[in-house]
Amino acid sequence: MTREALRLGLVGAGAISQSYVQALRGCETARIAAIADVRPEAARALAEDIGCTAYDSHEKLAEEAGIEAAIVCTPPSTHPDICGTFFARGIGVLCEKPLSIESRNASQMIAAAAAAGVVFTMASKFRYVDDVIRAKSLLASGLLGEIVLFENAFTSRVDMSRRWNSDPAVAGGGVLIDNGTHSVDIVRYFLGPIEAVEAVEGKRIQGLPVEDTVRLFVRTKSGVLGSIDLSWSLNKELESYIDIYGSNGTVRVGWKESKYRPVSSPDWIAFGKGYDKVQAFRRQVENFCQAVRGEERLLITPEDALASVQVIEAAYESMRHDDWVAVGAAEGGPPVRGHAAARA
Repeated sequence: MTREALRLGLVGAGAISQSYVQALRGCETARIAAIADVRPEAARALAEDIGCTAYDSHEKLAEEAGIEAAIVCTPPSTHPDICGTFFARGIGVLCEKPLSIESRNASQMIAAAAAAGVVFTMASKFRYVDDVIRAKSLLASGLLGEIVLFENAFTSRVDMSRRWNSDPAVAGGGVLIDNGTHSVDIVRYFLGPIEAVEAVEGKRIQGLPVEDTVRLFVRTKSGVLGSIDLSWSLNKELESYIDIYGSNGTVRVGWKESKYRPVSSPDWIAFGKGYDKVQAFRRQVENFCQAVRGEERLLITPEDALASVQVIEAAYESMRHDDWVAVGAAEGGPPVRGHAAARA
């Protein structure tokens, strides 16, 4: 007997919500039963497209739609309030990244979900990409030896002048918190906890009130150094977005192909066909829904989500002071900066 698809509520009818709609077409695990947006016309248009009910507020959706779980696709500043509404009604939430602008709010959200006994996780699509998963398996096998250096780049020319992502009051910052949240979660997925960071802002090209180009350096607790390039104003036109260098070889995770090469081999060995956004989004939702049903463990735990907020928080502290900052030190006391943070 086929189980009925989990009824999901979708909050927000913007671009990221469209990706969820596309990913869930034909999905047997879950279906979107209702959509809410403060712009009623946007909610109605998207609801009409998929044949579900539209609401003009997340409160009405939570109270009237009879959903079993929710996906929150709104700007970061709204996440604590919206997620709290669902927690209060015993509804689990998959919340778009970043979880929150501040780690204090993120901790409160996680505590509220735990108190309500509901599933709570952050969306971070790259953990669900086939090639990323295979690359981690390669590292775990020891084939590349000891990992020495990690590189990641998310750089693409995008006009951000009319988007909420460049409003610091709504987004919490610019490209560092927006794209950088993906980056630090990827680093933690491959290498574990990040110990210290240094962020350096580049020249502002778009005249935004936030940073549009940043280079972020990270050091993990295991001693691996990472370099992350983030930009809305340039496109590095790289074939790969993750490059990992080990003592015995290199792995590259690419947009169209992924490959690795042991030092003993003259040739690259392909192991993946690149980035599939729809597949990543669908797997992300499926993992969340199976966790709601108690049949699967979350790939991204609330602790992972909080850690990503803490790393970005430390990165902004670093950018303000032009120095290394220990992760977690920016909250609750004076930051640990300089050589002490780099060695922490």
